[in-house]
Amino acid sequence: MNNKLVVPGSKQAIENLKYEIANELGIKLGADTSSRLNGTVGGEMTKRLVELGQQYYMNTQNYNNK
Repeated sequence: MNNKLVVPGSKQAIENLKYEIANELGIKLGADTSSRLNGTVGGEMTKRLVELGQQYYMNTQNYNNK
C-alpha cells in the first residue's frame, strides 16, 4: 500500500490534531495509554476530518452554483 502525501505538511497537521484532541479529552497519549482511549482519539479525529471535508464540499458546491 502506498500512502503518498498529496498536501505537503499534512502529516504534521494530523499529528497536531491528534494531540489537540487528546488534550481536549484529557487523554495522555503514549505506550501506557489503553487502546480504547487511543481509539477514542482516532475516532474523534475521523469525525472532525469528515466534518471538514463536508464543509469544504458544501462551500465549493455553493461557490460553483453562483
